[in-house]
Amino acid sequence: MAKAERIIFIDLMRAFAVLMMVQGHTIDAFLADEFRTSDSILYNLWLNVRGFTAPIFMISSGVAFSYLFFLNDKPFHDNPRVFKGIQRFLILVLIGYLLRFPTHRVIEFSIVSFEQWMVFFQVDALHLIGTGILLLIFFAYVSEKFKLNIFIVYSIAAFFFFSIWNITEQINWANYLPIPFAAWLYHKTGSLFPIFPWAGYVISGGILGTFLAKNPAIFKEKKFVIKLSLVGALFLALAFATFLIQNKFFGYKFFITDNYFVIFLRLGVVILLNSIMAAISLFVKDIPEIIKQVGRYTLIIYAVHVIILYGSAWIPGFYMFWPKSLSLKGSILAAILLILLMILMVHLLEKYKFAFNKKVQKLRT
Repeated sequence: MAKAERIIFIDLMRAFAVLMMVQGHTIDAFLADEFRTSDSILYNLWLNVRGFTAPIFMISSGVAFSYLFFLNDKPFHDNPRVFKGIQRFLILVLIGYLLRFPTHRVIEFSIVSFEQWMVFFQVDALHLIGTGILLLIFFAYVSEKFKLNIFIVYSIAAFFFFSIWNITEQINWANYLPIPFAAWLYHKTGSLFPIFPWAGYVISGGILGTFLAKNPAIFKEKKFVIKLSLVGALFLALAFATFLIQNKFFGYKFFITDNYFVIFLRLGVVILLNSIMAAISLFVKDIPEIIKQVGRYTLIIYAVHVIILYGSAWIPGFYMFWPKSLSLKGSILAAILLILLMILMVHLLEKYKFAFNKKVQKLRT
């Protein structure tokens, strides 16, 4: 994104999303079970806040990609972001599977157990975001091909993934499809983020990103912040109304289940958070470069922090040594240290990347 085209609140959201992901995974990995109690106000607050981390991460990814995609203002086949998006999809899915690779022997699978294969095929955040980007590209093509309004297409697509999950979740897809494919469709194979309903969040981010691209200066206006706040408030009102209806006719469902109340609640909170970041950007002309860099390196931060915490087929993670065994203070300290480590890593990557590019430039001149 060229500097003149950067939108500060997108940088803020991307950096916030990935660092929230780091702290959430760290505390969940190390916090002892004795501190995971409903009597603890602090733990309950953290648990509820953590429920918004993945939607923030996914919506921010959709905003950033679609903004860059439509900022080109070129026909689909001439848009360089098509190839880059497909490339990113492949990279994200590949890294997602590598992080769960079941054996350190690349071509020897005889020692891999059924349970290890099941873990390997689980669909995680990277798989889902990559797929969400591919869907954004596909629906952009449909919109241009059939001369449809892109906002209507994206809205219908998001609604489809949000609404149909209640049907797809009731089907035992493993009875009809091989596990590697069934894992993409529902939670019962162990997948944390199957495409129903989670792809809806990436596509929802695509709506906001497209709006920003087609209205290049709108983010500098107060009315944009007001409108975004009103949309967020509308979704919160829908969440409250849905909660009352579900509670009256279907019975209360626990928060972490993806009922419609939770979907509307997540969308409302994330949109309001975007409006807060947008309001901040009205008064801040620029932000520290390190925040922009953290936003650019979300993929690397995600992959590296997961390996540090949980390890891989080739490297043991710290979870192996201290699984759910630290105090509240110890877990918070571990989260702070890992966040600082990720920021340091990004700084060093950018520093040596700049030095490398400088050397290459000298060779060219």
